Amino acid sequence: MKVLKHISIVFLIFATSIGAAQVQFEAKVSKKKLGVNERLRIDFEMNKDGDNFVPPSFADFTVVGGPNTSVSNYSRNGKRSYNKTYSYFLSPKKRGKYTIKQATIEIDGETYKTFPITIEVTKAVSKPNGNSDATDLASENIHLVAEVSNSNPYLNEAITVVYKLYVSPDIGVSSNWREKEIPRFNDFWSQNIEIKGLNVLEGEYKGKEYRYVVLRKTVLYPQKSGKLKIEPLVMDITAEVPSNRRDIFGRPLVTKVPKEVTAGSRTINVKPLPEEGKPSDFKGAVGNYSFKVTTSKTQLNATESLQAKIEVTGKGNLKLFELPKLTVPSSLEVYEPEHKENIRTNTSGMQGGISDTYTIVPQYRGKYPVPSISFSYFDPEKERYNRITSEEIVIDVMEGPMAVNSNNENTAVAPKQTVNTNSNTFAFIKTASNWTNTKPEPFFKSTAFWSLTLLPFLAIPLAIIVRRKKDERDADVQGNRIRKADRLARKYLGEAKKTMGQKETFYLALEKALHNYLKAKLNIETSDFNKEKIESLLLKRHVENNVVADFISILENCELARYTPITQVTMQNDYDKAAKTISLIDKQLR
Repeated sequence: MKVLKHISIVFLIFATSIGAAQVQFEAKVSKKKLGVNERLRIDFEMNKDGDNFVPPSFADFTVVGGPNTSVSNYSRNGKRSYNKTYSYFLSPKKRGKYTIKQATIEIDGETYKTFPITIEVTKAVSKPNGNSDATDLASENIHLVAEVSNSNPYLNEAITVVYKLYVSPDIGVSSNWREKEIPRFNDFWSQNIEIKGLNVLEGEYKGKEYRYVVLRKTVLYPQKSGKLKIEPLVMDITAEVPSNRRDIFGRPLVTKVPKEVTAGSRTINVKPLPEEGKPSDFKGAVGNYSFKVTTSKTQLNATESLQAKIEVTGKGNLKLFELPKLTVPSSLEVYEPEHKENIRTNTSGMQGGISDTYTIVPQYRGKYPVPSISFSYFDPEKERYNRITSEEIVIDVMEGPMAVNSNNENTAVAPKQTVNTNSNTFAFIKTASNWTNTKPEPFFKSTAFWSLTLLPFLAIPLAIIVRRKKDERDADVQGNRIRKADRLARKYLGEAKKTMGQKETFYLALEKALHNYLKAKLNIETSDFNKEKIESLLLKRHVENNVVADFISILENCELARYTPITQVTMQNDYDKAAKTISLIDKQLR
């Protein structure tokens, strides 16, 4: 009897240990029937930690929140308990019956799957999720706002859009927010300003105390007049609304409410620049500028060189207009200018300077005046045009040859010469013959015979040398990679090079080449990518910061070229920079 009792106890302990060690992995939904305007929560729970969790595709739903991960690991009455949950918030796309397929995870080397769940989506309901209090409270206490510095600017006048998320102190927001729709600034030249960290600040919204974070800052320059629309920023967030319930430690529990917030679209009324008083040499500069023309020297000898610099500094649309051209006498040889930009962009717009530096080489001795140059701009603060005119500069060439005057009246005229006729009228007719033997020489033992005989023997050492060179070239991994990168750059930029000189066609081809390169090398579709995401991808692939910055600047130049005049020199510089940058990226990608 005692033996039977002991066996029963052992069996009970064994069964209990098996039950305790059993792995559980299951999917739970907040409801199986919901309105098309409601949100569905699905939790994937497990009682042991695992790896390689793969959720279902959620093809018939939009993921508006998640995955949120929660872990509980505690001991009660000497018994340890573990629970890990992956949570998603889903929004149905349309009415109907849909099946959420299996999720999988690996635990202790075994793969576990959940059971499929069928969800019925009905018409819209009056009280979504049956939690109107929490939803209403979240709607009343969370606001996404687009603050525009000036809604009635002039054409090409800088404005700033700052996106702020205001949250009342009464509720919270989880960190798993995401941007659902990123605003596109059509008909604007735009540049995002980098935000280093999301700092929580104190402020007011409609007269009430709020906390807020600045999500985005963008500087815009309108490129046409009239009413221009700024598309909204849309975000999916999870609000944490306090409830009356408490956990086992007495702490208040919160209700997590998935919510879509939008800053709404904004309309900017752009005023055209006034026609009254517009200077004839006005080229689109808007802002507040200073202008000067300088030369590196004013005295030199012939065939020596000097530099003439045309420079504009100040605050305004520095990247969106063309500098005036330098005009000099024809006796001075002038080369295409070198364009430089030293511009920084902050919330007040572009500031800094741009310049064109010409190299001038005089050919003859003398004094040559460089005529004065004028630069005109529109000042939006004073609402008037201003013109700045440089002083005339005289270049004194002290030593060198004198210029020849082709209109000299004292030029000697050569005397006429008497023409003597030749009495032998038919001298051009050949009257003597020069016959040669046309019988062919025998091929055997001829020069050609011996050359063809010895040629294979002479080709053997040549083939050995060529083979060794090829082996050395194949072994040069780094060199081959460099040559391959250079060929790749020429391949993608071939179309752009063919259209050099045609501004719009060239920059469209250049931008397409850059996007095709990214698509080929990173296996991504770049149509929905912005510059920030491209920059992030390249940095993750260990491309150097300065190379990534050059690549982004070329993309910005392609966008900028649609709205500003571009010279042949600028196109050539952008092409060379693109070829160099693609080559460097291809060498550094890992």
